[in-house]
Amino acid sequence: MQAEPPSTSTKTWQYPSGQLGHLTESQQQALDKFKQLLAEKGTYTPSSEGKRPSHSDAILLRFLRARKFDPPAAVKQFSETEEWRKTLRVDEVFDSIDVDEYEETRRLYPQWVGRRDKRGFPVYVFEVGHLDPSEVSATDKSKSLKKFESGHGDSSAHMLRLISLYEHLVGFVSPWCTAEPTRPYAKTAAMTQSCNIIDVSDLGIRKAYSLRSHLQDSSALSTKHYPETLDKIFVIGAPSFFDTLWSWIKNWLDPVVASKVFILPSKDLFAKLSEHIDPENIPKKYGGQLDWKWGDLPNYDPALLKLVDPVQEELTLPIGPTRWEEGDDGEMVLVATGTKDGEPRREKVLKLKSKYDDVLFFKPSKDATQEQGSAAPTTAGPPVTKA
Repeated sequence: MQAEPPSTSTKTWQYPSGQLGHLTESQQQALDKFKQLLAEKGTYTPSSEGKRPSHSDAILLRFLRARKFDPPAAVKQFSETEEWRKTLRVDEVFDSIDVDEYEETRRLYPQWVGRRDKRGFPVYVFEVGHLDPSEVSATDKSKSLKKFESGHGDSSAHMLRLISLYEHLVGFVSPWCTAEPTRPYAKTAAMTQSCNIIDVSDLGIRKAYSLRSHLQDSSALSTKHYPETLDKIFVIGAPSFFDTLWSWIKNWLDPVVASKVFILPSKDLFAKLSEHIDPENIPKKYGGQLDWKWGDLPNYDPALLKLVDPVQEELTLPIGPTRWEEGDDGEMVLVATGTKDGEPRREKVLKLKSKYDDVLFFKPSKDATQEQGSAAPTTAGPPVTKA
């Protein structure tokens, strides 16, 4: 049976329902139960006596939403992910990857353009037709990550490189977007997802077939261990054989993720994109005003740049892996990590004008629970499965 094609309508937004600060009574009960089960299992430590919890509510809710607010199912996925992170030493991988190897890998997957959609989600673009299968194959090796490799599964060099990109999203991009105070629902919902434009306009069926493992790895990793980091996925330039391609892809995706895929017809591409992304944040190639093309470093949002001060004299953001850490006074400090010429890179680059706890352990403002301002239509939250 042929896979049902993705929708061409983009009017099924869920945000902010199901998000922190926008939970129904039954969803809040599911979150409380989820925490209780995790604490009993020893994979989560609640806050106590002024100490922060081991994981933020925003992170926990990613797993709950992915499992449709079924606490036991979410416990299973969360526990498996925690064990996976420990076994692969994910934090060490991110600190160890060579900067140049990271950049090589970044050019083979969705790239942050440096801007956000109307809700505040970071916008990523993936031009699949630009991928060279030989360059993809080259990521099967990594000098800097050799000590973490087993040669197969998620501990292969290829997957370890990919994991670093997901860590960059959750450790750098999402917290920065969360800290921006003028976005809709800034006081009641954290940014934990991304808006994606997938351009398949130059993709032939032979190349698509040769890249199937590359594409499958990314979707499988997201589904298993980085759930709910993807929001809407706009597919543009769909070729005549896209139904065949979709039949492959849909089998790799969790049904929740598959429901977020939308095909945009070329005749009204810009009109559809601009319903959800302001023109100044849409790359020129797609009818917008943003000076950004595939392979470029991010063209950073001026609103985000206003939030930071340089540690040194110049405001510059380095290439390679970066993440926010807690400074001596509780502030957020951007640290450039990874390795360069075999040596660890630990450079403090920026300071964010927000406290670490306020962003990484985001809590809804009690006086803003009815906050309005979403730039896109919403629907009821996902169904809740009782434990």
